[in-house]
Amino acid sequence: MPGSANGSNGATKTMGVLTVGGLVVVTAYTVALGSNGWLWFGWVVLGLLTLAMVVTQSN
Repeated sequence: MPGSANGSNGATKTMGVLTVGGLVVVTAYTVALGSNGWLWFGWVVLGLLTLAMVVTQSN
């Protein structure tokens, strides 16, 4: 269905934007207040989920 494919593509773009935004926030937090392993772990999980969405969209 063309409508669902377009909606999924928009969701993937949104996840990409959130992942990059999360990286900026986690980096700023690390610079300002010091490293927090849980924040980096969360960002890695978000990045892996985004990567999984990109891979499934390309199939």
